[in-house]
Amino acid sequence: MSDPESLTYGDYLRLDRLLDCQETRTGAHDELLFVIIHQVYELWFKQILHEAALLQERLEEGVSAGALHTGRRIAKILKTVVGQLDVLETMTPRQFASFRDALGTSSGFQSAQFREIEAVLGRRSFPASDLRDDPRLRAAVARRSLMDSLLRYLDDHGYPIPRAALERDPAAPWRPDPAVQRALLAVYADESGPAVEVCEMLVDVDEGVQEWRYRHVKMVERTIGAKIGTGGSAGADYLRSTLFTPAFPDLWEVRSQIEETVGHGG
Repeated sequence: MSDPESLTYGDYLRLDRLLDCQETRTGAHDELLFVIIHQVYELWFKQILHEAALLQERLEEGVSAGALHTGRRIAKILKTVVGQLDVLETMTPRQFASFRDALGTSSGFQSAQFREIEAVLGRRSFPASDLRDDPRLRAAVARRSLMDSLLRYLDDHGYPIPRAALERDPAAPWRPDPAVQRALLAVYADESGPAVEVCEMLVDVDEGVQEWRYRHVKMVERTIGAKIGTGGSAGADYLRSTLFTPAFPDLWEVRSQIEETVGHGG
C-alpha cells in the first residue's frame, strides 16, 4: 500500500491500469467511444450492486432514512446510465458498422453484472447455462430480492404483511399477491409515514430500470434497425419484449386500487 503522504491522484485511482483497458480492434474512430461507454456501464453496474446490498441491509433492519438515502442514490445512478445513451447516440449507423464485425460474438446481453442486478430486483428465470457458469448469479437467485427485503421492512413497521409472503422461498419467482397489496394500501393510506416514501423510492428504482430498457431499445433501433444483434441476439426485438415489465408489480398495481378506494369514499 502506498504511503498516504506520497499518494498521488493517479496512484489512488490506479489510472495507469484503468486507462490501459481501452483496447480497440479496428482503426475506426468511434470504436473507442463504444468501448468506453460500455466499460463505464459496467462500473456503474458494480456501484448499483454495491448500493443494493446496503439497501437490502437497511430495509431489513427497518432503517427508513438510510434506506431512502441509498435507494435514491441508485435511482440517480440509473438516470446517469440512461444519460450515457445520449452520448452513444451521437454515433451514426454507418459509424457503428465500421467496427461492428470486430465485436464477434460479444454482446451486452452477456453482462454478468446486469444479470445480477436483475436477480436482486427479483428475476429468477435465467438460462441454465448462465446459472451454471456464474456463481454470483446463482447466489443472487437463491437469496432474498429487494421486494422480500421491503416486506420485512414493512412488517417491522407494523404493517399486516402475510406470513406466507415473509416465509416464502426466495429462490421462487415473485407473483403478485392480493394480500400484500392490501398491506400496501395501508401503507399508502398514511402519507405522513416513512413507509410510503420507502415504497415510492423503490418505484423510482423500478422506473429507472424500465427507462433504461426503453432507451436501450431505441438506441439499438436507430443504430442497427431490425438486424440481428451482436452475438446472435435478437437485438431490438428481444429488448422490446422486456419493456413495461416491472420488478415490483404490486407497487404498481396498488395505484389503481387506491384510486378506486378514493372514488368509493366520495
